[in-house]
Amino acid sequence: MNNHSLQIRTVQVIRYVTPLREGGSMPALAEADDEFLYVLKFRGAGQGVRALIAELIGGEIARKLGLRVPELVFAELDEAFGRTEGDEEIQDLLKFSVGLNLALHYLSGAITYDPVVTTIDARTASQIVWLDCLLTNMDRTARNTNMLMWHQELWLIDHGASLYFHHSWQNWKEQAIKPFSLIKDHVLLPQATELVVVDEIYKAILTPEFIQTVVALIPEEWLIGDSNFESTEAHRQAYAYFLTTRISNSSIFVNEAENARENLI
Repeated sequence: MNNHSLQIRTVQVIRYVTPLREGGSMPALAEADDEFLYVLKFRGAGQGVRALIAELIGGEIARKLGLRVPELVFAELDEAFGRTEGDEEIQDLLKFSVGLNLALHYLSGAITYDPVVTTIDARTASQIVWLDCLLTNMDRTARNTNMLMWHQELWLIDHGASLYFHHSWQNWKEQAIKPFSLIKDHVLLPQATELVVVDEIYKAILTPEFIQTVVALIPEEWLIGDSNFESTEAHRQAYAYFLTTRISNSSIFVNEAENARENLI
């Protein structure tokens, strides 16, 4: 029985506060009609809706596994929203992002995780490394950890660089059973000494039924128009196939991570 309720709220963006010029996705701090601030990820940014799909899938899987992730919401952007924006680059971004976007609850006062300042325990490090191997998340390095410390707790953010196979869909079924060689650069790999234990626990949690509930969250409009698939349902099920296949063959990426960690020692 799945006791994880996958319900994503939808908010209306009412105010563009300030750009967060980090990476190529040009996220922004924005206020919604529920009076909360969010880090808004735009469908009109460089990687388009695929980055939003990766963010949605990665964030909700991480949450299911007991890791801390800011609340994800769908964020509606009205056609008139960017008309008063003075910056032409931002105005274009807003124009191309009309419709449904994705946002993360803003953790006010959070600071970037620094491995020199804060040591993460072996179990937590192993959990995060396992997750990033599953998602093929290349963006959790010492240079850019994509983790925050908030109220003395570790929070994961920005999974938009995950599932990078879907930017071309080339040999995507084969990608599901490949090791993840970039794990060697993971900031938490040196502490990840409990990968085998975590593997058994996480494989039992991430059932095929749960994966179906995750991919069911992907908005239809984010799946329309991809010429790699004959229908949006086929497109949706491709994500389910990749994830369930990768989970059932997790020993491949666990072994790769174990070997990479040993080479660091």
